[in-house]
Amino acid sequence: MTDPQPPDAQDSDAGAGLQRALKNRHIQLIALGGAIGTGLFYGSSAAISMAGPAILLAYLAGGLVIFLIMRALGEMSVDEPVSGAFSHYAYRNWGPFPGFFSGWNYWFNYIAVSMAELVVVGTYVNFWFPDVPLWVSSAAFLVLVTLVNLISVRAFGEFEFWFALVKVAAIIAMIMLGLVIIVFGWGSGNATGVANLWRHDGFLPKGVWGLAMSMVVVLFSFGGVELIGITAGEADNPRQSIPKAINQVVYRILIFYVGAILVMLAIFPWNQLDGNESPFVSIFSRLGIGSAATILNVVVLTAAVSAYNSGLYSNGRMLYSLAQQGNAPRCFLRLNRVGSPWLGVLASSAVTAGAVVLNYLFPGKVFLYVISVALMAGIINWTMIVITQLKFRRRIGDAAQHLTFRMPWHPWSNYLVLATLAAVVVLMGFIPSYRPALVVGPLWIALLAFAYAIKTRRR
Repeated sequence: MTDPQPPDAQDSDAGAGLQRALKNRHIQLIALGGAIGTGLFYGSSAAISMAGPAILLAYLAGGLVIFLIMRALGEMSVDEPVSGAFSHYAYRNWGPFPGFFSGWNYWFNYIAVSMAELVVVGTYVNFWFPDVPLWVSSAAFLVLVTLVNLISVRAFGEFEFWFALVKVAAIIAMIMLGLVIIVFGWGSGNATGVANLWRHDGFLPKGVWGLAMSMVVVLFSFGGVELIGITAGEADNPRQSIPKAINQVVYRILIFYVGAILVMLAIFPWNQLDGNESPFVSIFSRLGIGSAATILNVVVLTAAVSAYNSGLYSNGRMLYSLAQQGNAPRCFLRLNRVGSPWLGVLASSAVTAGAVVLNYLFPGKVFLYVISVALMAGIINWTMIVITQLKFRRRIGDAAQHLTFRMPWHPWSNYLVLATLAAVVVLMGFIPSYRPALVVGPLWIALLAFAYAIKTRRR
């Protein structure tokens, strides 16, 4: 087993030009902001339609898988906190091509996620302004978020902190309001209780198969929490903040996802949800709580913009890390006077502008296709993380006993995650809107292999 030293190897206390300006509170909320977005506020309606109330079990199972993936990443991030974590660890522990592949795939992953967030922004804006074309809203927020990411990392951290805080506060308030409706009722309506969880064809109305199929959408919902690994290179105290962020963020996300959806399904029949809008907004609108629906629409809009903000941040840093390795043009090493990799940010923003074009050409038809590609790239990314952690343990040997933040149940937990991810890829073939990803995924892998071959021949 070789032990290659990646060209971007950085001292754990210096970010090679990037600023260590992210505090623990920033990292906690950035991670929440990356994972609490369109997948919960918009995509959850598709998941509910597949499994009914049993979707709660799918979110619990998906949460366990994501927790294990994050612990695998966290073990390496605490041992060596660097920017562009996935690519760096794959390069060092696996080899040059995995490092190249992992970095570019993560960039592609968040390009797709960012496009999904931009695509759905127009849907939220149409709640107030139904005549505004979807592509206009997408373009406006594209410009706004790009400008934010060209400011210092501290400004990005503050922006994301407050945006994520709005989402968290709103979810907590929504859960509390839902509990009031469940126990006491609202206005002239009686208390709903929780009978809606089984009243309409039972708790598992679509059977075990429907529950299994819903895992496809559920895993997309959790995508983004791995952004913690990217922040390691700009965290002021990564060995303290990264473990805390991983442990706390995962269970908080589970509480928010499971808690919010549990309340939602209890107060409103699952089979009456409209899949064309946020289920949270539609529920409170139909219950006659207009102000709550308006406030929630502000929140879901904030969630989408926040998740896009996180995506653009991570993509700029990943291009910076790839350029340090020699796996991307050196122009992406350029930082502006406040330490932001401005060219990487602009390049990533320009690619995600494809979402604006798609919204213009195919209004209202793009979201599911984009998230299918994002999920495929995410599954590849998670697979790389778990395999890299196995190779990391093999490389360090007996030194693993001195790790301060360890992957639980290694290596059996790794094998469980890999088997689950493989099963989800198979299930994608049974959902028409996800099938394009089964074509795009292999083509993307072949393209990266071809690009790497050209790169190595030019040496």
